[in-house]
Amino acid sequence: MAQPIMEEMNDEERAELERVEKDANALGALVEDLASASRRKRQFAARVVSHLAAEEPELIAGHIDALIDALYRPEAQTRWEVLDALTCLVPTHAKEVGAAFEGAEAALFDELSSTLRFSAFNFLATWGASERGRSKKVWPILDEAIQCYHGDLEYRDMLACLLVFAEGKIAGEVADELAGRLQFDAQNGKGAFIKSRSAEIYDMLVKRFKLKDPKKRARVTPKDDEEEDEEE
Repeated sequence: MAQPIMEEMNDEERAELERVEKDANALGALVEDLASASRRKRQFAARVVSHLAAEEPELIAGHIDALIDALYRPEAQTRWEVLDALTCLVPTHAKEVGAAFEGAEAALFDELSSTLRFSAFNFLATWGASERGRSKKVWPILDEAIQCYHGDLEYRDMLACLLVFAEGKIAGEVADELAGRLQFDAQNGKGAFIKSRSAEIYDMLVKRFKLKDPKKRARVTPKDDEEEDEEE
């Protein structure tokens, strides 16, 4: 087990992690606690599952449905720990974890927890980077989040997620709109970090996709209820 992960855990979490790594029944019981009536049990279970996913994601691959169900618990910590665990499963189980999309989207716009918002952004960017069609599905809400959280502290970390997204298997039109969204910061950003990271992503996209004149995603204003789901 990696030392940095162990150092992040308290004694109770470390002992439980070591137990569930060796006992499938113990792991099953821990996952069941994600639906416990006790908030403390849910949070504890989610934290251990998150650590386990970071170390041995395949051990929790059989519990994806339970993890997705846990995205609808009221407390933010359970949801962000579970989103982090699901993110670890994207490389090998992208199709299955795609069912977490709605829960992640709701978490992305949570008004109270910046940690939850970041975990949702990270999951969606990682999942979207895994396939062209997925990139087109997540991009509209990632673009909205960029605009919503641009001035917030977590946006610096979101840029790291956008780099992963930009380097992934994304559609050309998504690359064009992402470059268009980041162009201003890349050229005129006020903060040195935001400017340099935006420029890194922008320059990579322009070169990789041979972009000529990147454009931001057009805002869509529905004319009536029947057109709410249409995109330009």
